[in-house]
Amino acid sequence: MAQRQLDNLGVSAFCESMGMMVRAGIQTDEAVALLGEHHTTGGVLETAIEGMKEKLEMGSTLSAAMRETGIFPEYALQMIAAGETSGRMEDVLFRLSRYYADQKTISEKLKSAVTYPAAMLILIIAVLAVMLTMVLPAFSDVYENLTGSLQASTYGYIRWAYAFCWIALVAMVLMAVLLLGGLFLWNNGKKKTVEGWLRHVPICRQILDNMGMFRFTSALGMFLASGEMQDIAVIDSIAMTDCAPVEEKLKRCVARMEEGHSISQAAYDEQLFEPVYGRMLLAGERSGNMESVLERLTGLLEENAAHLVDRLVGIVDPLLSGVLMITVGLSLLSVMLPLIGMMNAVG
Repeated sequence: MAQRQLDNLGVSAFCESMGMMVRAGIQTDEAVALLGEHHTTGGVLETAIEGMKEKLEMGSTLSAAMRETGIFPEYALQMIAAGETSGRMEDVLFRLSRYYADQKTISEKLKSAVTYPAAMLILIIAVLAVMLTMVLPAFSDVYENLTGSLQASTYGYIRWAYAFCWIALVAMVLMAVLLLGGLFLWNNGKKKTVEGWLRHVPICRQILDNMGMFRFTSALGMFLASGEMQDIAVIDSIAMTDCAPVEEKLKRCVARMEEGHSISQAAYDEQLFEPVYGRMLLAGERSGNMESVLERLTGLLEENAAHLVDRLVGIVDPLLSGVLMITVGLSLLSVMLPLIGMMNAVG
């Protein structure tokens, strides 16, 4: 019964609806049945709910019924299974709802960070193509008609104008090819390859590391909320980071934990977080508020990731706009200089 996976927003909505019904004291099989009554469009989730109802009526657990549908992410299934074991299903469902809502927000930010530069590249390529095929040839024809033939100095100016446009056009086309190639690889299972390229850009490296830490703190908070022991929760959360450099740091933290250190002390010693965040985690563990501090850290990391993405867009936007203005400006100046010379000679 495998289908395409539910998107982040769909998983968030499902978990929130289930969480509210579990909080109200409704059994999971009844809750799923109620959800099915309010969804009649025949979509992915609606079809899955029908299958879940059958499994739950046969005595299956919610996590097992969800797994049978094939539309829910593995992380959600693991969290819900842990919540069933520990008896903290309500808390886990609401945390999952927030987690996937946050993932949706970040993914939308990343899409905008790619979409806007792509649109700018298309605009720049179109403008440069018009310059090369219409504007510059028109100036050349005007000069030839005025003088009978292009003088050496005039020809030099025109040649510079063409050079500016061609260099910029080739550069923009290469950037567009790289962007489209990166998107193609990303969507076809080559995510790690693309991330390896992006890590050569400092701000992209910061975004990737920040998102890895966001996923780790969110996972750790949910594992702890589901009742897992701290050391096991940390190990299980490492696989959720999807970021090799962050995983390496976390493995060093695990090694320190095996020597008797707590996760907060190990994270502080290994500089897993920024110093202020590390001290927050230490204070939270010592005061017995580890879960609330992790939730706060997750929110701060999400905000920081969004800020870094906005900063990246803020860098790329003026850069591309500057390339367009400088290229067009220099090209027009180059073709206007001979005309200015002619006007001065006539005057």
